[in-house]
Amino acid sequence: MAPGDPERPAQLQVTLLLPEGPGPFPLAIMNHGSAKRHQSPRDMPRYSASFAAYYFLSRGYAVLLPMMRGFAGSEGRLQTHGCNLAGTAMEDAKDILAAAVTLADNQAIDLHRIVVAGQSFGGWNSLAFAAFNPPGVKAVINFAGGMVEGDCDRGRDALAKGAAQLGGLTHIPSLWFYGDNDSLFPPATWRLMHDRYTEAGGNARLVDVGTFMDDSHQLLSYTEGLAIWVPQVDAFLAEQGLPSQNLHPEYLPTPFPPASGYAAAADVDAVPYLNDKGRELYRQFLAKPKPRAFIMAPHGFSGAFDQGFDPIARGLDACRKVTEGCQLYAVDNDVVWTRPTPSPAPSGFAAISDSAAVPYLDDRGREGYARYTTLHRSKAFVIAPDGGWYFSSGTLDPLAQALNGCAEKHQGCRLYAVDGDVVWVKQAMN
Repeated sequence: MAPGDPERPAQLQVTLLLPEGPGPFPLAIMNHGSAKRHQSPRDMPRYSASFAAYYFLSRGYAVLLPMMRGFAGSEGRLQTHGCNLAGTAMEDAKDILAAAVTLADNQAIDLHRIVVAGQSFGGWNSLAFAAFNPPGVKAVINFAGGMVEGDCDRGRDALAKGAAQLGGLTHIPSLWFYGDNDSLFPPATWRLMHDRYTEAGGNARLVDVGTFMDDSHQLLSYTEGLAIWVPQVDAFLAEQGLPSQNLHPEYLPTPFPPASGYAAAADVDAVPYLNDKGRELYRQFLAKPKPRAFIMAPHGFSGAFDQGFDPIARGLDACRKVTEGCQLYAVDNDVVWTRPTPSPAPSGFAAISDSAAVPYLDDRGREGYARYTTLHRSKAFVIAPDGGWYFSSGTLDPLAQALNGCAEKHQGCRLYAVDGDVVWVKQAMN
């Protein structure tokens, strides 16, 4: 607990996070958003962790997370002032400043290097904090900042007017993130806010993140957002002479790999290694909330992991405790798995079920091919001109294994089929 604005005495619940190392650390003050709809501020969970907080820890910052009056364990009650949205935020900013002052004697904190950031209501409060131009504050980061006040029926104009008031007082550079599908502040609102802020003299760089998932207002809530805002924040901090290097990558979640194009996420039959139980687990994965990750292994393990800080790391760790060869197959709506050995494109030479069309094979070879067609993915069937054949299924790299297995006894081995596709192309004779 820390004292708030001395002119309005109240004890505020605060959290201080320190990275590994001796310090002194630069300080990041991270300000929380408002309570969810139909949730009392008092019932809001304590703001003690977020992707933004972990980001600052990874860059070597101490992180201070104060709860505003009436939120979680903080005393008092938020006082609003109708359409004077800047006035409400300025009072909150005095509490944030009072909480920061309590660190003055903390030898682990360098109060000459401070960055202030916040999301939504917290972003708006961060802009108000910067309007006091506190010593040591070098940068402000506003993630979809703004305020919705039930007693104000002209929210867009009130936010624009408030932004002009704050911009006219502020000498600290700021970085703003907003998106096109923001559920609270549409582009017309945040563009007007930015225009009024800069016209009044405020120094603000605007980043339009476009359409982000279902709601760009939640940019900080998902792992996918990291690839969008982290490079921008790194560059911005470096410009202000603040640390921006990733000193502690262990504080950040595993990055989401890009989509591989192997298959559509909804194609249950395309997932390698799965039996019927595994396919049912994958169907359940597709219905889970985001972020989500699906992990698989050749020897029967499969599992869906969702929500939380790092579903990829949790899933791989759980898999590795029981088997080897654990691999990430899909995250959210994208398949990210790639074959260790690339596969040729389907050739259309014949239907996968047409064993009579396979070149070179005798009756025993065609029986082997018929068996191949019944196996689960991932699998490969290889043939050789002398009638040799070989197939592999359920291994880390069935293409390589099938080609190598065939080559041990035969020459000219080539892939005929991979999974459910014929890839064989008839070569012209010289």
